[in-house]
Amino acid sequence: MGADPSKPGTSRDTETVAVVLATSPAAGLPWSDGARSEGSILERLTAQLLTLPVREVLVVVRSQDAQAGGWEKGAQSGSRHQICVSDGLAEDLRIVAKTARASTSPVAVLAADVVAHTEALSLLLEHPARPTGAIVASGDPAPLRPPVRTEWGRVVSAGTSFHEVEWANGTFRGVLQVGEAHLAGLADIAEELADLAQRRHLGRVGDGEVPELLLTGLVRAGVQVHAVALNTLHCGRTGTRPAAERAVRELADIDEAQARLDAAVKSGDGFFTTYCVSSWSRHLIRPAARLGLTPNTVTGISVGFAAIAAIWFSDGHRAGLVVGAVALYLSFVLDCLDGQLARYTRRFSPLGSWLDAICDRLKEYLVYVGLAAGYLAGSREPWEIWALAVGAMILQTIRHMVDFAYAGATADRVRPAGSRASAPRPMAVPWDEAPAAAAAKGTGSVLALSRRLDALSGARGVAYWAKKMIVLPIGERMALISVTAALFDARVTFLALLVWGAVALAYTAAGRMARSFA
Repeated sequence: MGADPSKPGTSRDTETVAVVLATSPAAGLPWSDGARSEGSILERLTAQLLTLPVREVLVVVRSQDAQAGGWEKGAQSGSRHQICVSDGLAEDLRIVAKTARASTSPVAVLAADVVAHTEALSLLLEHPARPTGAIVASGDPAPLRPPVRTEWGRVVSAGTSFHEVEWANGTFRGVLQVGEAHLAGLADIAEELADLAQRRHLGRVGDGEVPELLLTGLVRAGVQVHAVALNTLHCGRTGTRPAAERAVRELADIDEAQARLDAAVKSGDGFFTTYCVSSWSRHLIRPAARLGLTPNTVTGISVGFAAIAAIWFSDGHRAGLVVGAVALYLSFVLDCLDGQLARYTRRFSPLGSWLDAICDRLKEYLVYVGLAAGYLAGSREPWEIWALAVGAMILQTIRHMVDFAYAGATADRVRPAGSRASAPRPMAVPWDEAPAAAAAKGTGSVLALSRRLDALSGARGVAYWAKKMIVLPIGERMALISVTAALFDARVTFLALLVWGAVALAYTAAGRMARSFA
């Protein structure tokens, strides 16, 4: 929840400022959940925002609505509400730009006709890191409108009724948050869009598409926008009374407490983690939270199990190898649990992220040493096994260097040299370029072929899992070590790691280069 200004060392200045665009008649649709008197969708949304770390709600309305007082009650029920009158799309965008320039905390932009679980909104607005992100749903059977394409938890392409998206795989649900680092960029983009809207250069884009326009602008400017997945929660826009009534039923059908637990389990993990770990580690999250365990404490326990595994591996006998394999598996379960617990309790910290990354390498290399020492217990030649062990360590280190270097280069590309991180770069596709021309870019590339394979195989088809497994993620590595050590010996384990790791490195490097030139 939000900071309590009455407590020492806390300030509401770090909380989000929400801009709610009540510029369509749908915002005034009646709403009743059976637990209180009927109100409007706008009233419900603003009430939800006040339960989250939101410092101020700025409601943007049309002049005729302000004069009629249609939504005045919902927007002025507290001192944290303000009404701002706008005469059209261009003015809406300028209000967002002005808010972004004046704010010292994240800015959220929402359509007032959004109907959502409070837990769905909190996935983005209550995240301690206050990231730049958008709530996105994937796999919808309905047409993907407004369309987005997400890859590895990022929105890499977004569109409006005018801007098309190639290989769309999800929909934007009308809730966008921009972190402090990108506020200046948001203001620049909003002002540029306002000028284009005033000159009528945005085609058929309607007044209700401000969040979509801003998301599209941020993505085109190279800003990293997190894709916040809904899973079983509901968040969507409604335009008619029947749609609002249907949304009432959808909200009532979902247990928000259970949905929060489900959201704590990452949906983009590898095959082994998804089916052999997360399928049951989710049942440990609530007990761990009730015991008061922190994610860092769980990380420490995970290191302890890895040390136990290394000690048993150093025994060298079959029984020791089997016990070590079981201990390593349990260590990885706890390694997954620390992240799940952090997401469930929303207790994130830079120290925790750093510890998790360091401890992952520490545990793995401890196990390598234990395996090599156990192999030598049989009086075998030491040079071969230590060469294989060191080779596996070096290969794994290089793979991580490639990943981190690419992530750093991608982040640097977002900002021009010598400028702030929030400064947008020139648009890859001009705003008023014909949608067909924008969609044509990149077709025939290696990435396009990869996406075609994804589409043919389905969201969770063979190609999807093959692409996950070929890069040898940590779950598959732990499984590979455990199985080969328990059934064979350390030599087989290291050879398997070297062969699969080399394939993974080549595949990753080729993908990085293809993406860079796409």
